[in-house]
Amino acid sequence: MSDFADLPDKLCPQCKRVLGRAEFHRDRRRVDGLAFYCKECANERSEASRRKRGIAAQKKSPTPVGEGLKWCPDCEQIKPLDDFPTATSKASGRHSYCKPCHNDRGKETAQRLYGGTREYHLQRRYGVGQKEFAELLAEQGGVCAICGGADPQHLDHDHRTGWVRGILCFNCNGGLGQFRDSPMRLARAITYLRGTTWQRALIHPGVYQMCSPTRGRPPSRRF
Repeated sequence: MSDFADLPDKLCPQCKRVLGRAEFHRDRRRVDGLAFYCKECANERSEASRRKRGIAAQKKSPTPVGEGLKWCPDCEQIKPLDDFPTATSKASGRHSYCKPCHNDRGKETAQRLYGGTREYHLQRRYGVGQKEFAELLAEQGGVCAICGGADPQHLDHDHRTGWVRGILCFNCNGGLGQFRDSPMRLARAITYLRGTTWQRALIHPGVYQMCSPTRGRPPSRRF
């Protein structure tokens, strides 16, 4: 069933009250589309579970929160809904904490569990840590695996398999992405550049000559 509006009121098994459907949270997993306990009892049970696990009681705004506003338990300020990150899993559609507090909590969690946001990013996205990153960079001589630039910071990986390939500088890493990691496109780009760009040819030891491109046209004269 997709519409439960015509169903009768529901009995809460804890408080033994027969209440309207609006007094129950929605739960798509249940046949009637409603939570087992009424909102009041569900909140009480949730708070009791939190206290049993040693979690402090949830903070509540000391003043009423108007329409289109939300109270952040961390900074204890009432802010517009747009100041809170969106969350599809929340009934309100917004996270409990405002964006600055939400970000601070994320950084604290990454620091506590992984030793920092950098380690968290490497582990979550690539499955390696800063230790493996440093070892791979040392194998490359401390430079970008493509252009040889110093201090590269971007871990390159095969998007199909997830395998880490090397460490690149910002430009080389972005270049591979723009060419969609395609050897064929890169080969065509090389052919294109060789045919349209002035090349330096070695004619004697230490002596070079500039060779004009085989195609293209010079820029128009400026007046």
